[in-house]
Amino acid sequence: MKNIIIGTAGHIDHGKTTLIKALTGRNTDRWEEEQKRGITIDLGFTWFDLPSGNRAGIIDVPGHERFINNMVAGVVGMDLVMLVIAADEGVMPQTREHMDILGLLGIEKSIIVLNKCDLVEEDWVELVEEEIKEELAGTFLEQAPVVKVSAAAKEGLDELVNRIDYMMMEEVAGKDIATIPRLPIDRVFSLSGFGTIITGTLLSGTISKEDVLAVYPVGKTSKIRSIQVHGEDKDRCYAGQRVAINLSGLKKRELFRGCVLAPPDSMKNTDLLDVKMDILKSSMRVLTNHARLHLFTGTSEVLCRAVLLNQDEIGPGESGYVQLRLEEKIALRRGDKFVVRFYSPMETIGGGVVLEPNPSIHRRRQETVIEDLKRKESGSSSDIIEMHVREHGDSLATQAELAKLTALSVEEVTEALQELKSSGEILLFATRKDVYVWHVGSERLVRQKILDALVSYEEKYPYRYGMKKAEVQVTFLKKMKPVIFDQYVEYLEQKGAVKRVEEYLCTTDYQVCKDELYRRISEQILDTVKRAKYDFVRYSDVSFTGASRETVDDILNILLEERQVVKVSDDLYTLTGYMEQARAMIQEEFTKRPVITTAEVRDLFQTSRKSAKPIIEYMDSIKVTKRAGAESERVAY
Repeated sequence: MKNIIIGTAGHIDHGKTTLIKALTGRNTDRWEEEQKRGITIDLGFTWFDLPSGNRAGIIDVPGHERFINNMVAGVVGMDLVMLVIAADEGVMPQTREHMDILGLLGIEKSIIVLNKCDLVEEDWVELVEEEIKEELAGTFLEQAPVVKVSAAAKEGLDELVNRIDYMMMEEVAGKDIATIPRLPIDRVFSLSGFGTIITGTLLSGTISKEDVLAVYPVGKTSKIRSIQVHGEDKDRCYAGQRVAINLSGLKKRELFRGCVLAPPDSMKNTDLLDVKMDILKSSMRVLTNHARLHLFTGTSEVLCRAVLLNQDEIGPGESGYVQLRLEEKIALRRGDKFVVRFYSPMETIGGGVVLEPNPSIHRRRQETVIEDLKRKESGSSSDIIEMHVREHGDSLATQAELAKLTALSVEEVTEALQELKSSGEILLFATRKDVYVWHVGSERLVRQKILDALVSYEEKYPYRYGMKKAEVQVTFLKKMKPVIFDQYVEYLEQKGAVKRVEEYLCTTDYQVCKDELYRRISEQILDTVKRAKYDFVRYSDVSFTGASRETVDDILNILLEERQVVKVSDDLYTLTGYMEQARAMIQEEFTKRPVITTAEVRDLFQTSRKSAKPIIEYMDSIKVTKRAGAESERVAY
């Protein structure tokens, strides 16, 4: 079943509330002041059933100029608007302002309801209808059908209901219930025995009882205690429905109109917005840099300053890229519409669309910023995500962070990431908890830096296998988690960009230099330890001519990596074959006796106690022996 919200708009006293009462049988003026004065001050909500069996929610918005802020709050979530014009008065100032606001907020489907037709002659009605067509020419209402009614006399209502039903079934697109839920709050109150109740139009997704949702920008979470849709208790509500939700753990004083209910970490509070701003053709104002404005978006109203990013001023009928710097934090998503009114006197001057809900502060006239905003204006979700990924450089963004930054669902982000991966624009690295995303442009820059560093390193240290993997990470990708860096090294190996030797990285064609100097030094090391056998010689006591100690250390390290020699203990090295032989001899001794002492090891290898102790400690390290009893005693591991 399709869920839609119908709204009213129009000049004060043109019969909006009376029309809704005639359609639904209910009075949407809730407050005593409204009923006493006969005007709608705040938003009124009700519903009615259509011939198709669908139920339509309906919002009655104020028409008086002083209550425009309430009118804007009511437009959020509307699928179809009835612009009510009294036949005895025709188009009035507030009618025009409401038309402007509806256009700025992206309302596409409308019905012109010509009300109070019973109060005037038929000729007059025709004249007013002609006037309306002229007034609406060139606007989004130009093709809107006109239905003539008398709400007070209940005439023409059947035709109106049938028109609504037809448009609901054939023309109005259903809202997305598969994405993350988002509910701008337009009313907060408390009921004895229930606690805090909020109401609003669910813009997207689904909310169920027991769900835990966050309230932005308050920063608190709450469990959904109960849900009402059109006065009926429900276990679940869907996008496109007017809902009342009972929240647990939150006080009425903590919430306000303008808050947004959504999943934790699905949105991000902001006091900066990058927007495309359109100034109304009818505006008498020119928007100048740093002008103070009233911003209306969703159910929020906040003061802000407009920083014009690509021009000095924006005149009537013109557009521009603007950064709005807000005086309070709010939570929005890309694509949200907004209206701005002049600070004083309060008059609607324009509006537009949010291009980036979580930007950094921009300086004016930056070409890269303008190009990014142009792309965001015309781009898809994938384009926006790709730009966010690119902005993270070598720090990498996670799938969860991208969902939060863009206010898209994890499913939507996942789909976009797979699309970007398929097109070769990003790399994905998965962990148990999240997926890390890297832009190929950023990766290429880092890869080139790494390769340049490896080439320089290989030239400087020709007797090393390359740079240590840990050194590469600390130097070039210190913000990257080690588990992700390991995956990246595997990726580089698969691409044939680097070669890995144990814990060293080098270029693919690199080979350790084994020239005459290498052969001379390596032979000296091997001859020295071979002659010493189990009477170990300290490495630091050996003199090497014609080579720096650093070069000798590098050559020794190659011998260690190639398993020609082993490190027995600090500063003591020997042939690998000697220690393999020693291992076999000690294991043979354990077949003869349960305990072996240091003195017995000394005698077994015909060496000194000074050399026997390192042999025993080496056997401990490779788990052949372990200490038992006295310090000098060992048993089999």
